[in-house]
Amino acid sequence: MALVPARMLMKIKTFPQLKKEPRGQSLVELAISLMIILLLLLGAVEFSLALFQYVTIRDAAQEGAIYGSINPTDNSGIQYRAVATASDVLPQLTINDVDVTINGNDCEGTTSGSPNSITVTITFAHPITFPIVGPMIGSNTINLTASVTNTILQPTCPLP
Repeated sequence: MALVPARMLMKIKTFPQLKKEPRGQSLVELAISLMIILLLLLGAVEFSLALFQYVTIRDAAQEGAIYGSINPTDNSGIQYRAVATASDVLPQLTINDVDVTINGNDCEGTTSGSPNSITVTITFAHPITFPIVGPMIGSNTINLTASVTNTILQPTCPLP
């Protein structure tokens, strides 16, 4: 067996040293930041759902107030009109959630210098969809209230 000269030993390549890097650090950072991002995203989605429902009850209150400005004495008709307007988005909205108030007399004209008007107020408890969001805000619902006031247009008040 022949001996290998020292010059040839220098030319033999050895495996490079493996670097000892913390491989799990990136995964832990991703897990922590992903949880925070997901919580923010869930909160934004929940807020968007509540905002959409608020716009729906505001439009329903507006529809009830428009009907009430023509028929101020028809409370059940005003309530039904408001609930029917929101029924495609909020099937759980009931007539009990709609409050009708007449300011002044129930006819066109003025009382004590201010015009007679009708106010329709709708209150709705938006149920929180995501179970994580409820404990974060301390409630399982978000209370929404929309109120619209319109001037009464008919019937004309009798002359004194």
